[in-house]
Amino acid sequence: MGILLLACLATGGCALPRTGPTKTEIFEGSVQNQGDAYIVEVNDRVAAATSVVPALGFSQAFLTAGVVGSDTIRPGDTLGLTIWENVDDGLLSPQGANATALEEVQVDGEGFIFVPYAGRIRAAGNTPEEIRQLITERLQEQTPDPQVLVRRLAGDGSTVSLIGGIGAQGVYPIERPTRTLSAMLARAGGVTIPPEIAEVTVTRGDQIGKVWLQDLYQNPRLDIALRGGDRILVDVDQRAFTALGATGAQNRVQFDTQSISAIEAIARVGGLSPALADPTGIFVFRNEDPAIANAVLGRSDLQGQQRMVYVLNLTSPTGMFLARDFAIRDEDTVFVTEAPYAQFAKVLGAFTAPLNVAASYSQLAQ
Repeated sequence: MGILLLACLATGGCALPRTGPTKTEIFEGSVQNQGDAYIVEVNDRVAAATSVVPALGFSQAFLTAGVVGSDTIRPGDTLGLTIWENVDDGLLSPQGANATALEEVQVDGEGFIFVPYAGRIRAAGNTPEEIRQLITERLQEQTPDPQVLVRRLAGDGSTVSLIGGIGAQGVYPIERPTRTLSAMLARAGGVTIPPEIAEVTVTRGDQIGKVWLQDLYQNPRLDIALRGGDRILVDVDQRAFTALGATGAQNRVQFDTQSISAIEAIARVGGLSPALADPTGIFVFRNEDPAIANAVLGRSDLQGQQRMVYVLNLTSPTGMFLARDFAIRDEDTVFVTEAPYAQFAKVLGAFTAPLNVAASYSQLAQ
């Protein structure tokens, strides 16, 4: 039976059930063995080169935008104008009166209004006070000391829409207390998802900016000024990794922090299986960007994404530290191989089980 047992082990365990490929089978798929994946043992240099956390932030256009007032005029708003002239026969005033009312002056799609003798005036983006000053400057060249009153009659003014993981989704006006992103989030009831994995996306026209919620509150520079029409989405981090092999559980796991190390990833699926796992054979499968692949392999000629397999050995002198420093990334597959002993035990069990059954029947017969 010993010879048969050795033969079975040499041929891969006689096709007994197992959790996945062995260490030897994975290494046989390396580029060095005419395979299609680069297999790299993790060291301090590799851990540093591959530790990439998604960099979220806003472009300069977002960061440099100034705050707007709650009374900022937008295209489509309707204004009411009253103009007083300091003469009896003014440009606009009817005979016997010194004031002219221009009701329901609508801001056109380009953001302008037309005022007789003043011409086209830029209204969108200005406050009623700023529009008043523009009209006054135009008219005072033609009539002495004109006095102008501008008021919004109708229109939404500057509003933003908020959806996703917040207390109250809806459309909110930009008011004096809510001119910035963090203030508007607070106005909408705050964020209802864990802040560690909350992403805030702001869409402004054809521009999109995204920031971690925690970074928004830790870095005041990221607390951008809002603009009318901004769309704000608060959503959970969509990154995930897959854990397979000799672990406590095999599952697809969502990120619950901005960064997860290899040792934390294993812990999240119940750790290594004490009866099966080989702590010298922990593999991380990843499609790596060419810049990082070149840095890891010390090359400069690789183009396009590369299949990379990173190997961790927890039994090495620095193995636990390296597993703590090696960052897991989105769509990684963490695979823990079975220990050789586990394969041996399975083969041994396959041979001894029939003998045990036969012995049981013999005892029953006696």
